[in-house]
Amino acid sequence: MLKLRKYYKPFILSILIAIALLFVQAMCDLKLPDYMSDIVNTGIQSNGIEQVAPKAISENGLAFLKNFMENEEIEEINKNYTQINKGDKTYQAEYPNIENTNIYVLNQELEETEIEKLNHIFAVASKTMLNMIEKISNNMENVTTQTSETEKMDVSKIYEMEPILNQIPETVKNQTREEAKQMPESMLNSVGLVFTQSFYQELGMDISKIQNQFIIQIGLKMLGICVIGIIAAILVGFLGSKVGSGIGKNIRNDVFQKVQSFSSAEFNNFSAASLITRTTNDITQMQNFIVMMIRMLAYAPIMGIGALIMMAQKTTDLIWTIALACGLIILLILFLFKMVFPKIKIVQKLTDKINLVAKENLSGLMVIRAFGTQNYEENRFDEVNTEVMKTNKFINRSMSMMMPTMMFIMNGLNLLILWVGADSIANSTLQVGDLMAVMQYGIEVVMSFLFVSMIFVMWPRASVSANRIAEVLETESTIHDPKNPEPFNENKKGYVEFKKVTFQYPGADEKILENISFVAKPGETTAIIGATGSGKTTIINLIPRLFDATEGEVLVNGVNVKNMTQFELHNQIGYIPQKGNLLSGTIESNLKYGNEEASEEFVQKCAQVAQATEFIESKEETYQSPISQGAKNVSGGQKQRLSIARALIKNSPIYVFDDSFSALDFKTDSNLRKALKTHSKNSTFIIVAQRVSTIMQAEQIIVLNEGKIAGIGTHEELLKNCETYYEIASSQLSEEELKNGRKE
Repeated sequence: MLKLRKYYKPFILSILIAIALLFVQAMCDLKLPDYMSDIVNTGIQSNGIEQVAPKAISENGLAFLKNFMENEEIEEINKNYTQINKGDKTYQAEYPNIENTNIYVLNQELEETEIEKLNHIFAVASKTMLNMIEKISNNMENVTTQTSETEKMDVSKIYEMEPILNQIPETVKNQTREEAKQMPESMLNSVGLVFTQSFYQELGMDISKIQNQFIIQIGLKMLGICVIGIIAAILVGFLGSKVGSGIGKNIRNDVFQKVQSFSSAEFNNFSAASLITRTTNDITQMQNFIVMMIRMLAYAPIMGIGALIMMAQKTTDLIWTIALACGLIILLILFLFKMVFPKIKIVQKLTDKINLVAKENLSGLMVIRAFGTQNYEENRFDEVNTEVMKTNKFINRSMSMMMPTMMFIMNGLNLLILWVGADSIANSTLQVGDLMAVMQYGIEVVMSFLFVSMIFVMWPRASVSANRIAEVLETESTIHDPKNPEPFNENKKGYVEFKKVTFQYPGADEKILENISFVAKPGETTAIIGATGSGKTTIINLIPRLFDATEGEVLVNGVNVKNMTQFELHNQIGYIPQKGNLLSGTIESNLKYGNEEASEEFVQKCAQVAQATEFIESKEETYQSPISQGAKNVSGGQKQRLSIARALIKNSPIYVFDDSFSALDFKTDSNLRKALKTHSKNSTFIIVAQRVSTIMQAEQIIVLNEGKIAGIGTHEELLKNCETYYEIASSQLSEEELKNGRKE
């Protein structure tokens, strides 16, 4: 993946924005269990009362609690509470029983630290009082201490015990107060809230209203956070798709351009099926991984670490349960990684293979039918297909165990948290709402590891695909444009010259061409003939620089082809391959492929020269007639004539025909060559042919034999002087034609 890191640079900003949004989404998701804990602990168990320090308390209640406070604490209370005389109409609506008693109201706009300090003072005092009551009485049914039955608390009963409590020695009070201070803060607050609720009831406050307001308030906050989280998730999905598709598009473009620059030597290293797989399937695998990585890889650590921090704030006693679950998940991921990764590498290679077999079958369908080998080809495809199926089945079976195992670990974690957490609740060291939040945070930690595991599942295949893509992009073409190209020699325009050229294919043991020298001039036809494997096509390939000569020089327009750009070189050459390759579109779009600006008149003229006018005009849509994919709707001869017309429309000074008349009948062949002479009399024609009749009129015929020139001359000269040419001609011409040729 790192080999392709340069493709991430244009999208850095989008990735950073996505990460920021993921942080927002994670914070929203992490906040929800905390609010849920508040609803249970405060909204349900404490009836919506948020703080132990009462916002208002009766004169009797405050005086009673002061009996269990230290002097410094009493001073703090006096400083932060203001006395309101009974009957004050300002507080009548909020505290209805103010008509019967003086009250003390908590001062407004206190800092958070002051509130926490007051909460602790009231909580310790409440717990101290409760402990002392328990010491002097074993039967407290009238003053229940169960927080689940706080509505039964009657503070008037407690006030009646004040004379008894005042008789307790100060040393006992101090000891009891110290014992209370040693209790967990959550337990102190739980006891304190019970008494706070009772003091509110004493003032005639509507506890149900307080509870409903609190729950509605928290519920609205949760709803708002959910909306923010959803918006962030949608935006992350949008940015992830944008980044993934953008990177995929750029890589696909570069791979395509790279393949376009390959010489024939590079195409020997990559099969067409493999290049198609790398350009489509491999890039898609990597693109999907990038989208998943943006959405999950950044989100999972934020979520996992955040959940652990939030969990630790609730309790540290249950952290070990998360560590145990995470350890099991890591072992599972490592096991799957070791088992599956090697197989994923094999799958991509098998995909190349199955594409190759399918491509060969589709392109050679008529040959397969002609030889009746459908069963053999079906078995060959089935063999590869079965191998792909077995490998994928192994991968999918291995991966299918991941989700059930993850769910088992997750449910086991919940049970473990409940088991350990229930004991903490029984010991009053943990509240029910906090336990529920801890369970949710535990699930989020496990889910974070699940997300990471999904990344690791996709990573091997994406990594293999990325390496295969990088392999194409890092492959340097053996054909390079020069840094300082030379200009053409205008005095030698159209000249093609070979100077002692020798060529050997990379990795081959023998030379294909050896010491080849000739000159092809404008206005003349240079023909190349020889037995199969003599090197005819290799010579043709050296002119447009599909290969570079191993030794010697190939000159076009008086300049070595290595010293000019490939674009300029190819502009000088109209190339007609033996197999006419047409692209899907129309006849006109194919003819204008090398010259979009060609006029309709010129197109028709070139088609006429190529002897293609008759069959084009016989079609209903003439030049707008469609060419199907692979040009299946035209014959071999029609393909060749259209290919010749396409090259003529390019209007190049040099035309190279690689056995481009093989599919034409003798009459069409003869008419075409005559028309070519008239149409492009100043151009250079280089023709590779198997038929002697095609090249008899050439000004120069080059005879090849085992990669060497066996003779150069005209038809008549070679019949007299070149035994190799005579053998070829004698196999195709009558004795009379041979005699006439020798006489001439």
